[in-house]
Amino acid sequence: MLASLWISKTGLEAQEQNIAVIANNLANVNTTGFKEGRADFEDLIYQNIRQPGAQSTQNTQIPTGINMGTGVRLAATQKLFMQGSLQNTQNALDVAIQGRGFFQILMPDGTLAYTRDGTFQLDQQGQMVTTNGYVLQPPVAIPPQTLSITIGNDGTVSAVIAGSNIPTQIGTIQLGDFINPGGLQPIGQNLFLETQASGSVQTDNPGNSGLGLLLQGSLEASNVNVVEELVDMIQAQRAYEINAKGIETADNMLQFLTQTI
Repeated sequence: MLASLWISKTGLEAQEQNIAVIANNLANVNTTGFKEGRADFEDLIYQNIRQPGAQSTQNTQIPTGINMGTGVRLAATQKLFMQGSLQNTQNALDVAIQGRGFFQILMPDGTLAYTRDGTFQLDQQGQMVTTNGYVLQPPVAIPPQTLSITIGNDGTVSAVIAGSNIPTQIGTIQLGDFINPGGLQPIGQNLFLETQASGSVQTDNPGNSGLGLLLQGSLEASNVNVVEELVDMIQAQRAYEINAKGIETADNMLQFLTQTI
Protein backbone atom coordinates (compact mmCIF):
# COMPACT_ATOMS: atom_id res chain seq x y z
CA MET A 1 0.00 0.00 0.00
CA LEU A 2 1.34 3.44 -0.91
CA ALA A 3 2.35 5.51 2.13
CA SER A 4 1.01 8.61 0.41
CA LEU A 5 -2.56 7.32 0.85
CA TRP A 6 -2.27 7.28 4.64
CA ILE A 7 -0.32 10.56 4.73
CA SER A 8 -3.01 12.30 2.69
CA LYS A 9 -5.65 10.75 4.97
CA THR A 10 -4.08 12.42 8.03
CA GLY A 11 -4.08 15.70 6.11
CA LEU A 12 -7.81 15.39 5.40
CA GLU A 13 -8.55 14.68 9.07
CA ALA A 14 -6.41 17.62 10.20
CA GLN A 15 -8.10 20.10 7.87
CA GLU A 16 -11.54 18.81 8.85
CA GLN A 17 -10.68 19.54 12.49
CA ASN A 18 -9.28 22.92 11.48
CA ILE A 19 -12.55 23.81 9.76
CA ALA A 20 -14.45 22.75 12.90
CA VAL A 21 -12.41 25.16 15.04
CA ILE A 22 -12.94 27.98 12.54
CA ALA A 23 -16.67 27.23 12.34
CA ASN A 24 -16.93 27.40 16.14
CA ASN A 25 -15.21 30.80 16.11
CA LEU A 26 -17.64 32.14 13.50
CA ALA A 27 -20.64 30.65 15.32
CA ASN A 28 -19.62 32.58 18.46
CA VAL A 29 -18.83 35.88 16.76
CA ASN A 30 -21.60 37.55 18.81
CA THR A 31 -21.02 35.64 22.05
CA THR A 32 -20.13 37.99 24.92
CA GLY A 33 -16.61 37.43 26.23
CA PHE A 34 -15.88 34.60 23.76
CA LYS A 35 -12.21 33.94 23.06
CA GLU A 36 -11.05 32.84 19.64
CA GLY A 37 -9.74 29.29 19.26
CA ARG A 38 -6.84 28.20 17.07
CA ALA A 39 -5.92 24.73 15.88
CA ASP A 40 -2.22 23.86 16.29
CA PHE A 41 -0.79 20.95 14.29
CA GLU A 42 2.35 18.82 14.47
CA ASP A 43 4.00 16.39 12.10
CA LEU A 44 3.92 12.68 12.90
CA ILE A 45 6.83 10.32 13.52
CA TYR A 46 9.41 9.95 10.75
CA GLN A 47 10.77 6.80 9.17
CA ASN A 48 14.52 7.14 9.47
CA ILE A 49 15.86 5.39 6.35
CA ARG A 50 19.33 6.95 6.38
CA GLN A 51 20.77 8.74 9.40
CA PRO A 52 22.19 12.24 8.82
CA GLY A 53 25.86 12.38 9.71
CA ALA A 54 26.45 8.68 9.09
CA GLN A 55 29.83 7.71 7.66
CA SER A 56 29.75 7.36 3.88
CA THR A 57 33.48 6.55 3.89
CA GLN A 58 36.11 6.50 6.60
CA ASN A 59 36.75 10.21 6.20
CA THR A 60 33.39 11.59 5.02
CA GLN A 61 29.92 11.95 6.48
CA ILE A 62 26.48 12.08 4.89
CA PRO A 63 25.34 15.75 5.16
CA THR A 64 21.62 14.96 5.01
CA GLY A 65 19.73 11.76 5.68
CA ILE A 66 16.53 10.23 4.39
CA ASN A 67 13.59 10.79 6.75
CA MET A 68 10.13 10.02 5.40
CA GLY A 69 7.25 11.74 7.18
CA THR A 70 4.02 9.94 8.01
CA GLY A 71 1.57 12.82 8.13
CA VAL A 72 0.07 15.38 10.48
CA ARG A 73 -2.21 15.49 13.51
CA LEU A 74 -3.98 18.03 15.69
CA ALA A 75 -1.70 18.85 18.61
CA ALA A 76 -3.81 21.42 20.49
CA THR A 77 -6.74 23.80 20.26
CA GLN A 78 -5.49 27.01 21.83
CA LYS A 79 -7.64 29.82 23.19
CA LEU A 80 -6.34 33.29 22.37
CA PHE A 81 -7.13 35.70 25.20
CA MET A 82 -6.72 38.99 23.36
CA GLN A 83 -8.98 41.81 24.52
CA GLY A 84 -12.33 41.99 22.75
CA SER A 85 -13.89 45.33 21.86
CA LEU A 86 -15.98 47.01 24.55
CA GLN A 87 -19.63 47.72 23.80
CA ASN A 88 -21.65 50.28 25.74
CA THR A 89 -24.98 48.86 26.95
CA GLN A 90 -25.94 51.43 29.64
CA ASN A 91 -27.15 48.52 31.78
CA ALA A 92 -26.00 48.97 35.37
CA LEU A 93 -25.44 45.22 35.86
CA ASP A 94 -23.33 44.78 32.72
CA VAL A 95 -19.64 44.79 33.58
CA ALA A 96 -16.64 44.49 31.26
CA ILE A 97 -13.04 43.73 32.19
CA GLN A 98 -10.52 46.01 30.53
CA GLY A 99 -7.29 44.05 30.82
CA ARG A 100 -6.41 40.75 32.45
CA GLY A 101 -8.64 38.75 34.77
CA PHE A 102 -11.80 36.68 35.05
CA PHE A 103 -15.01 36.93 37.04
CA GLN A 104 -15.29 34.12 39.58
CA ILE A 105 -18.49 32.07 39.40
CA LEU A 106 -19.77 29.52 41.93
CA MET A 107 -21.02 26.37 40.21
CA PRO A 108 -23.84 24.17 41.57
CA ASP A 109 -21.32 21.49 42.65
CA GLY A 110 -19.41 24.01 44.78
CA THR A 111 -16.44 24.47 42.43
CA LEU A 112 -15.36 27.78 40.96
CA ALA A 113 -15.52 28.59 37.27
CA TYR A 114 -14.21 31.67 35.50
CA THR A 115 -15.62 33.88 32.77
CA ARG A 116 -15.08 37.11 30.85
CA ASP A 117 -18.84 37.45 30.33
CA GLY A 118 -20.07 40.24 32.60
CA THR A 119 -23.76 39.93 31.73
CA PHE A 120 -25.07 39.84 35.29
CA GLN A 121 -28.63 39.75 36.60
CA LEU A 122 -30.28 39.48 40.02
CA ASP A 123 -31.79 36.34 41.54
CA GLN A 124 -34.69 36.17 44.02
CA GLN A 125 -32.29 37.01 46.86
CA GLY A 126 -30.86 40.05 45.09
CA GLN A 127 -27.52 38.38 44.40
CA MET A 128 -25.62 39.11 41.19
CA VAL A 129 -25.74 35.97 39.03
CA THR A 130 -24.92 34.91 35.47
CA THR A 131 -27.59 34.32 32.85
CA ASN A 132 -27.68 30.68 34.01
CA GLY A 133 -28.22 31.66 37.66
CA TYR A 134 -24.68 30.94 38.91
CA VAL A 135 -23.66 33.27 41.75
CA LEU A 136 -20.79 35.74 41.34
CA GLN A 137 -18.00 35.27 43.90
CA PRO A 138 -17.50 36.88 46.32
CA PRO A 139 -21.29 37.30 46.43
CA VAL A 140 -22.76 40.77 45.97
CA ALA A 141 -26.34 41.20 47.20
CA ILE A 142 -28.37 44.23 46.13
CA PRO A 143 -30.68 45.45 48.93
CA PRO A 144 -34.42 45.86 48.34
CA GLN A 145 -35.66 49.29 47.24
CA THR A 146 -32.32 50.11 45.61
CA LEU A 147 -32.60 53.14 43.35
CA SER A 148 -29.23 52.94 41.61
CA ILE A 149 -26.12 50.75 41.56
CA THR A 150 -22.58 51.95 40.96
CA ILE A 151 -19.69 49.58 40.21
CA GLY A 152 -16.33 51.31 40.42
CA ASN A 153 -13.27 50.57 38.31
CA ASP A 154 -11.70 48.92 41.37
CA GLY A 155 -14.70 46.61 41.87
CA THR A 156 -16.37 48.56 44.67
CA VAL A 157 -20.15 48.12 44.49
CA SER A 158 -22.32 50.80 46.08
CA ALA A 159 -26.05 51.43 46.04
CA VAL A 160 -28.40 54.31 46.69
CA ILE A 161 -31.38 52.99 48.67
CA ALA A 162 -34.79 54.63 48.85
CA GLY A 163 -34.95 57.18 51.65
CA SER A 164 -31.26 58.07 51.46
CA ASN A 165 -29.18 60.10 49.03
CA ILE A 166 -25.87 58.73 50.29
CA PRO A 167 -24.40 55.70 48.44
CA THR A 168 -23.70 52.71 50.64
CA GLN A 169 -20.97 50.20 49.83
CA ILE A 170 -22.55 46.75 49.58
CA GLY A 171 -19.70 44.62 48.27
CA THR A 172 -16.61 44.25 46.11
CA ILE A 173 -16.13 42.37 42.86
CA GLN A 174 -12.80 40.56 42.80
CA LEU A 175 -11.08 39.08 39.77
CA GLY A 176 -9.05 35.92 39.31
CA ASP A 177 -6.06 35.47 37.03
CA PHE A 178 -3.77 32.67 35.92
CA ILE A 179 -0.14 32.38 34.84
CA ASN A 180 -1.29 30.46 31.75
CA PRO A 181 -4.88 31.35 30.79
CA GLY A 182 -4.48 29.20 27.68
CA GLY A 183 -4.39 26.17 29.99
CA LEU A 184 -7.95 26.79 31.23
CA GLN A 185 -10.54 24.21 30.23
CA PRO A 186 -13.57 25.66 28.40
CA ILE A 187 -16.81 23.95 29.46
CA GLY A 188 -19.42 26.00 27.59
CA GLN A 189 -21.77 28.65 28.97
CA ASN A 190 -18.85 31.13 28.59
CA LEU A 191 -17.10 29.40 31.51
CA PHE A 192 -13.60 28.03 32.10
CA LEU A 193 -12.24 25.67 34.72
CA GLU A 194 -8.84 25.75 36.39
CA THR A 195 -6.40 22.99 35.41
CA GLN A 196 -2.85 22.09 36.34
CA ALA A 197 -1.71 23.64 33.06
CA SER A 198 -3.32 26.99 33.90
CA GLY A 199 -1.77 27.18 37.36
CA SER A 200 -3.59 28.18 40.54
CA VAL A 201 -5.90 31.16 40.53
CA GLN A 202 -4.60 34.43 41.96
CA THR A 203 -7.34 36.75 43.22
CA ASP A 204 -7.25 40.47 43.96
CA ASN A 205 -9.24 43.64 43.44
CA PRO A 206 -9.36 45.05 39.90
CA GLY A 207 -6.38 47.27 39.17
CA ASN A 208 -4.08 45.39 41.57
CA SER A 209 -1.47 42.70 40.78
CA GLY A 210 -1.67 43.34 37.05
CA LEU A 211 -5.43 42.81 36.88
CA GLY A 212 -7.60 44.89 34.58
CA LEU A 213 -10.17 47.49 35.56
CA LEU A 214 -13.96 47.12 35.50
CA LEU A 215 -16.19 49.18 33.25
CA GLN A 216 -19.84 49.38 34.31
CA GLY A 217 -22.52 49.57 31.64
CA SER A 218 -20.36 47.81 29.05
CA LEU A 219 -19.70 44.27 27.81
CA GLU A 220 -16.66 42.71 26.17
CA ALA A 221 -17.50 41.44 22.72
CA SER A 222 -16.05 38.32 21.11
CA ASN A 223 -12.46 38.79 19.94
CA VAL A 224 -13.11 36.82 16.73
CA ASN A 225 -12.00 38.64 13.57
CA VAL A 226 -14.48 37.53 10.91
CA VAL A 227 -12.25 38.49 7.97
CA GLU A 228 -9.30 36.50 9.34
CA GLU A 229 -11.53 33.50 9.99
CA LEU A 230 -12.88 33.58 6.43
CA VAL A 231 -9.34 33.72 5.05
CA ASP A 232 -8.32 30.80 7.30
CA MET A 233 -11.37 28.87 6.11
CA ILE A 234 -10.43 29.37 2.46
CA GLN A 235 -6.87 28.26 3.21
CA ALA A 236 -8.11 25.16 5.07
CA GLN A 237 -10.48 24.33 2.22
CA ARG A 238 -7.68 24.52 -0.33
CA ALA A 239 -5.44 22.36 1.86
CA TYR A 240 -8.25 19.81 2.12
CA GLU A 241 -8.63 19.77 -1.65
CA ILE A 242 -4.85 19.29 -2.12
CA ASN A 243 -4.83 16.33 0.26
CA ALA A 244 -7.82 14.85 -1.52
CA LYS A 245 -5.88 15.27 -4.77
CA GLY A 246 -3.00 13.38 -3.19
CA ILE A 247 -5.30 10.43 -2.47
CA GLU A 248 -6.63 10.57 -6.02
CA THR A 249 -3.07 10.57 -7.43
CA ALA A 250 -2.03 7.61 -5.26
CA ASP A 251 -5.16 5.75 -6.35
CA ASN A 252 -4.29 6.37 -10.01
CA MET A 253 -0.79 5.01 -9.40
CA LEU A 254 -2.22 1.85 -7.81
CA GLN A 255 -4.65 1.49 -10.67
CA PHE A 256 -1.77 1.72 -13.15
CA LEU A 257 0.16 -0.95 -11.26
CA THR A 258 -2.77 -3.38 -11.16
CA GLN A 259 -3.36 -2.92 -14.87
CA THR A 260 0.26 -3.66 -15.76
CA ILE A 261 0.52 -6.81 -13.65
